[in-house]
Amino acid sequence: MLAGYSLTTAEIIYRLPDHPALMQSYIWQDYDLHPRFPKLKSFLDFWSRNIEGKLHQVLVAHTGLIKPCELRLIGTELKLN
Repeated sequence: MLAGYSLTTAEIIYRLPDHPALMQSYIWQDYDLHPRFPKLKSFLDFWSRNIEGKLHQVLVAHTGLIKPCELRLIGTELKLN
């Protein structure tokens, strides 16, 4: 994490080789660098070369893309029922 690596999650949607009208999802996770994502790109290159399922869509979640909001304590208590 000190080198800028953070957990990256990618949902890979691909077409089934025997039934191209059907799609399937694959979840990939690894520590990667934002914004270039070298490990994810390497994995997708491997997929394109060696796996018959044609890539349709890749959705990426990373802390560099999505971060929690900043929280400030204001001295008030709120109760939700």
